Amino acid sequence: MRPIRYFLLIGVCFLYSAVTFAQKLQWNKAGTAFYQEEGHQIYSIPVPGLEPAPFITAELLTPAGTQSPLSVKSFQLSDNEKLVLLFTNTKRVWRYETKGDYWLLDRTTRKLRQLGKGLPEASLMFAKLSPDNKQVAYVSGHNLYTEDLATGKISQLTKDGNRRLINGTFDWAYEEEFGCRDGFRWSPDSKSIAYWQIDARQIRDFLMINNTDSIYSFTIPVEYPKAGESPSPCKVGVVNLATKKTVWMQVPGDSRQHYIPRMEWVPGKQELIIQQLNRKQNTSKVMLLQPATGAAKTILTETDNAWIDVKSYWDDGDITGWDWLQGNKSFVWVSEKDGWRHLYRVSADGTQESLLTPGDYDVISVSSIDEANGRIYFLASPENATQQYLYWVPIAGGKATRLTPASQPGTHAYDIAPGGKYAVHGYQNHQLQPDREVVSLSSHESLSKKTDFAAKAAAAIKEGSHLRFFQVTTEDGVTLDGWMSLPARFDSTKKYPVVFYVYGEPASCTVKDTYGNGINPLYGGSMPDDGYIYISLDNRGTPAPKGRTWRKSIYRKVGILNARDQAMAAKEILKWNYVDKDRVAVWGWSGGGSMTLNLLGQYPEIYKTGIAVAAVANQLTYDNIYQERYMGLPQENREDFIQGSPITYVKNLRGKLLYIHGTGDDNVHYQNAEMLINALVKHNKVFQLMSYPNRSHGIYEGEGTSEHLSATYTEFLRRNCAPGAR
Repeated sequence: MRPIRYFLLIGVCFLYSAVTFAQKLQWNKAGTAFYQEEGHQIYSIPVPGLEPAPFITAELLTPAGTQSPLSVKSFQLSDNEKLVLLFTNTKRVWRYETKGDYWLLDRTTRKLRQLGKGLPEASLMFAKLSPDNKQVAYVSGHNLYTEDLATGKISQLTKDGNRRLINGTFDWAYEEEFGCRDGFRWSPDSKSIAYWQIDARQIRDFLMINNTDSIYSFTIPVEYPKAGESPSPCKVGVVNLATKKTVWMQVPGDSRQHYIPRMEWVPGKQELIIQQLNRKQNTSKVMLLQPATGAAKTILTETDNAWIDVKSYWDDGDITGWDWLQGNKSFVWVSEKDGWRHLYRVSADGTQESLLTPGDYDVISVSSIDEANGRIYFLASPENATQQYLYWVPIAGGKATRLTPASQPGTHAYDIAPGGKYAVHGYQNHQLQPDREVVSLSSHESLSKKTDFAAKAAAAIKEGSHLRFFQVTTEDGVTLDGWMSLPARFDSTKKYPVVFYVYGEPASCTVKDTYGNGINPLYGGSMPDDGYIYISLDNRGTPAPKGRTWRKSIYRKVGILNARDQAMAAKEILKWNYVDKDRVAVWGWSGGGSMTLNLLGQYPEIYKTGIAVAAVANQLTYDNIYQERYMGLPQENREDFIQGSPITYVKNLRGKLLYIHGTGDDNVHYQNAEMLINALVKHNKVFQLMSYPNRSHGIYEGEGTSEHLSATYTEFLRRNCAPGAR
């Protein structure tokens, strides 16, 4: 569960909200202004002036016959900025609000009209203008439609879609684990559409049960492929808009043993390019497809002894797009084959390849490819894995040059304008709240009024903080990064309880130099004021920019290697004279809940109290894309899944346990809670349970839920790991 964070662009009185620190802005095509919706209006903010001007007024956003303007979730502009697609009345699909209503505003005629008339309310997904701006395509009810903008005629392109046969979007597992949601692409000539079809008809439903919303309970089915189950078959089709006939691409291999997470048109060509992964996700193939015949040709193959990540992993969850160079004669590709995550230029036929970012460091993410000015911008942090800064290399490759000023330690993000002249620069660290400014990119000079990040950073360093970053080396010779929040009025001659916050799986790091570290969102009060030491550590296997070996050493060892790293680091920390080894607690959510259970079971001599939320208690219950990526196939190495599962170690539990789970969790199923409970009962282990009816993985739905969760967590921690110095 990620908190909403807010950014204030100094010099412009607008509040920016974002789900992630690096949320992308909408720049105009010239790169001289960006757009922001605020107060039922859309403003254009020119650079360098930064004086907002109404771009689309509330009047234009008010449908005829109504008094209220639309509440706009997001919007898209045509290249000429005359047409605007507005996404409203949104509904959540799994994690994200990807379903809703779409409206089209013609800025020339000032006409506003709703698209998809006659289709169910709030059922449209991923509406996109055609390249020639004459049509819009969208998904509704798992089928693909186009709508003629001149006549309003709606054409249904696929008719076989349903909950099990999914056209133009994806099933639960593809969305959650690859970041695949938008499942269709317009052809460059606007005459056809390429789309994914996911066939979930052979995937068994997992049934969640609702016991509270009616007198008789009812089930909620989710097509969910567990570890060891074959994936949903996936194929790519190209539908001709004139004939409404689909040509299916002849991608080689068993569609039930492969994934296709990426697909795009080659710019200016009637040709598709895709990435295919085998089921183990350790072989990647890039193929060119011919829409007219379906013929496929593999141009690039890569293998790894562990797994191969996809684009969403290093691009803020965005799987879409393909980075072309040299008039589409080559493209940029990311690989870890030399031990570091690096950028390569690959020829369009796959026959030539060159390294663009040489050196012993990882590219964290690609910020912009500015071919006109000969630069590739990316985020990296060669010296400190807890931070990130902007670098650039020549388009032909070479030594990386840092652009972020050395006077601003912490975590930086950039939204770079087309043309590479300006960027919106976001900055935060463990002392400074997230903030934004507009900069002239080449000099990094701030164009925003009253913004001086260097002065803020210097003042924060001078002021000091109760939060400290540190490293600890275990008896295995592994050095882990960590942060530690010390109690207020800390006295090193006394002993304090310690609470470890854990995650530890390949999906996320907890030790980053970002604002909010040291703050426990579930604790009702101030941990420093109450006298707790609060610590988090990143073990091997977390996605820190420390090289391939660090990240992939966890392969087939999830629940074993990561738990040992955490425990051995804790063992060293307990040697500190101000840490009370009799008051040691650990907690985590999701993968962190699994880690908490594994630590309590595998290292009961260290951890005395644990709070696990929404944990995977049995690795065989989780989805195949995630679990098989990091663990292999249960059919081949089932013992690894068992050895890494917390229920295997329940018999060793000595400490106090609070287990928390939502019964409506479609991600980590409540099934895990009941399997865990059975194991605890079998071994006569007394524990405390808090189930939240119909709450999802985030456990936030319903009046009073968050407050109750915090109260439950806080009371248990204080009772079993008493606060304060002794």
